[in-house]
Amino acid sequence: MNVTLSDAVRWVGYVDWSVRDFHGYRTERGSTYNAYLVRGRRTALIDTVKEAYADRLLANVAAVLPPEKVDVIVCNHAEPDHAGGLARVAAACRNATVVCNRKCAEALALHFDTSGWRLKIVADGETLDLDGRTLQFFDTPMVHWPESMATWVPEDRILFCMDAFGQHYAGPWRFDDEAPMDVVLQEAKTYYANIVMPYGKQVAATLARFGPLAPAMLATSHGVIWRTHRERIMAAYRDWAACRAAPKVLIVYASMWNSTRAMAQAIAAGVLETEAAAMLVDADTVHDTEIVTEALDCACLAVGSPTLNQGIMPRMASALTYLRGLKPSGKTSFAFGSYGWGPRGMDELQQYLQAMQMPAASEPLSCRYRPDAAMLAKCRETGRLLGRLAREKATAVGTTRKGEWP
Repeated sequence: MNVTLSDAVRWVGYVDWSVRDFHGYRTERGSTYNAYLVRGRRTALIDTVKEAYADRLLANVAAVLPPEKVDVIVCNHAEPDHAGGLARVAAACRNATVVCNRKCAEALALHFDTSGWRLKIVADGETLDLDGRTLQFFDTPMVHWPESMATWVPEDRILFCMDAFGQHYAGPWRFDDEAPMDVVLQEAKTYYANIVMPYGKQVAATLARFGPLAPAMLATSHGVIWRTHRERIMAAYRDWAACRAAPKVLIVYASMWNSTRAMAQAIAAGVLETEAAAMLVDADTVHDTEIVTEALDCACLAVGSPTLNQGIMPRMASALTYLRGLKPSGKTSFAFGSYGWGPRGMDELQQYLQAMQMPAASEPLSCRYRPDAAMLAKCRETGRLLGRLAREKATAVGTTRKGEWP
């Protein structure tokens, strides 16, 4: 396995093949916790790993030099998947100074007893000389925590970009050009949608700030390191941050006795009569992770549920609660469903859509018990409307631009 980024930089992280959940995000392909050694005449360790894998990290470090000879440990982010092993690593690297920004130091003090640590607080833009290599630190607040920071090594033009551009993706490859690019990009999209989506403005600002650096390598904290396809991931991030819509209608539904399913299928059929794509998702069989990923770039979102106990189906409520927390924007919505003796479920569907500030394409459609031919015709007509709107929205925002730093 190639772990060399440059003559002075080496990957020393951990590949987690078995992890399948990341606080609700389904990680079907596992993940990596990337950490790096940067060596001048002094040596810095950039980030650590989950606490359970600290010994594996230290073994990787020891293959290069004794841990007690590490001079600096940079903590770019206090979340436990990156900093969970920090206390054990700091103890093993007993001569090292832990370097982080002030907000990160405050967060670390709430996770660990840091009173005995050598701690250096760095300001935004500050540099640290390793005598042969330089570290420069840039605050990247809310990409994706308040204390997040990136570290830049100008001599190698490597940006240790923390959670930006990452993927939850375990594999034998450390670099983008070694891995199947279609899989990497899909995992990057899933990662952005499920973790970074609420912070599009902050992502755009960070991209603009790093523009003058023109990094040769984006050393992520999860997944592969970008060295060949940097333009593709940067272009994708710009599109996602700007909520650039594809000509796609996402139709998410839950059904009890197939009535709402029949309505969803009729809506999808109407969409397909236009030049837009229809994505039909049964919430009872598809994980929220996938639903959110498809929602990232859809132009229109249609949601349907029967009424159950004066509300909506539990799985639909779960999916919409998860989606609401990620704050998707720029979508046009539509609500539909069936009911028996009370139509209250439609009220709850509309409340979710209103909370996400998604304007409605038209009045909701609801039917009692089973949809008849007339109702299915209305559903199909609504699908055609959603398809036209999706095409218009996608045309209005433009297509993906060629990747370059802004």
